[in-house]
Amino acid sequence: MFDTLSDRLAATFKNLRGKGRLSEADIDATAREIRIALLEADVALPVVRAFIKQVKERASGLEVSQALNPAQQVIKIVNEELVGILGGETRRLRFSKQPPTVIMLAGLQGAGKTTLAGKLGHWLKSQGHAPLLVACDLQRPNAVTQLSVVAERAGVAVFAPEAGNGVGDPVKVAKDSIEFAKSKQYDVVVVDTAGRLGVDEELMRQAADIRDAVSPDEILFVVDAMIGQDAVNTAEAFRDGVGFDGVVLSKLDGDARGGAALSIAHVTGKQIMFASNGEKLDEFDTFHPDRMASRILGMGDMLSLIEKAEQTFSQAEAQKMAEKLAKGPKEFTLDDFLSQMEQVRKMGSISKLLGMLPGMGQIKDQIANLDERDVDRTAAIIKSMTPAERQDPTILNGSRRVRVAKGSGTEVSAVKSLVERFFEARKMMSRMAQGGGMPGMPGMPGMGGGNKKKKQVKQAKGKQRSGNPMKRKADEAAEAARRAEQADSPFGAAAAPEAQNFELPDEFKKFMG
Repeated sequence: MFDTLSDRLAATFKNLRGKGRLSEADIDATAREIRIALLEADVALPVVRAFIKQVKERASGLEVSQALNPAQQVIKIVNEELVGILGGETRRLRFSKQPPTVIMLAGLQGAGKTTLAGKLGHWLKSQGHAPLLVACDLQRPNAVTQLSVVAERAGVAVFAPEAGNGVGDPVKVAKDSIEFAKSKQYDVVVVDTAGRLGVDEELMRQAADIRDAVSPDEILFVVDAMIGQDAVNTAEAFRDGVGFDGVVLSKLDGDARGGAALSIAHVTGKQIMFASNGEKLDEFDTFHPDRMASRILGMGDMLSLIEKAEQTFSQAEAQKMAEKLAKGPKEFTLDDFLSQMEQVRKMGSISKLLGMLPGMGQIKDQIANLDERDVDRTAAIIKSMTPAERQDPTILNGSRRVRVAKGSGTEVSAVKSLVERFFEARKMMSRMAQGGGMPGMPGMPGMGGGNKKKKQVKQAKGKQRSGNPMKRKADEAAEAARRAEQADSPFGAAAAPEAQNFELPDEFKKFMG
């Protein structure tokens, strides 16, 4: 969503690099480019004005003029101001001291409230809660059925006493759901309300009646991040008509310009609490302003990547794998490789994971064109092998490769390529596990590897030769006399260990093989 904005900002900052000092003209030009980038991203004009004013004031101050690297200091200022307009600190859900906690979802029709109710229920369940989804959208056709299907996929309970489709009292359903939750010991109630195609009096009245009936601990306004400036206008109308405590952005994975996300928190004064960035139930998480700002500026989002890895990978399995690699490369088999690959796949889309790495914005086109099915093809190739072949891929001769290719529906060249890449990956992983660093790179202090070459050079260096030609000749004559004496010695070369380190003069080296 923020690709265009990221590209424009990256180009702006590129012009600042290499400058030891920033003039007023440089700051004005940078501010102008940032203003254009934000306006093109459909950010609200009041937000752009406030943002540019803050950036210019800080960039003209001492923190930039006295900085060792003014360009980096400007990027730091822009990053901090972006965090500010996105809401500042991460806003967490408030849970009631006396269960159940009631969360009411409000928003226009088509914003994705019903789907988001399922995602929120799935997220709450993963946090150790027992959520109950309540179907209070009795206007839209099949809204109740949709919520029931979404709840089943999320593995959470649903309260839907009315069939909907224009029949039933949503206020009564909402009120009854609280007693039902208490009797069944559900600690969180998520109320899905009806929407309209636009803001009208009936919509506001019904939302206000449900609010008064259940006294929600949190009212979350669900907004489609793809509708641009109208999202801000709708949010202001809901804030004034019903009131809400936080914002949830849906469809953040769309190709719209993203101005709503950058405007809504600043304009309404209510923070963005959650973001939905895909169709799957697990593509939903807490909104972190600092991480989003980092992504917009192309700095990646390593914290979110680490959190995903911690949720997916088992600590015991990781330790077991590290110990196996430390024993030697042959301990790591294709079965282990397949297991690791499947664990990574559980973290989500490979393209999205790569997009969280710093600097990946420069190759975003290649990342966008990645074929996610390559992982499935690799898994099919490995699963078409016998246990012995997975244990020792070196036994994969020509006929075996043909059989594996046929079994996996791929070409023989794909099987060969996979095996070769596996051997390279195994070698690298084993070396890293043993502390040798990356192949071709010197080892880190205190870690194995990297110092052998230096030791060999030191041993072969031998005695230093004088730079004075007369003294060097005298030294060489004395050395020749010592060698003659050692030759006559009954103990041979062992009597003079320093002779082992003798280095020939340069003029003789060209005759040596």
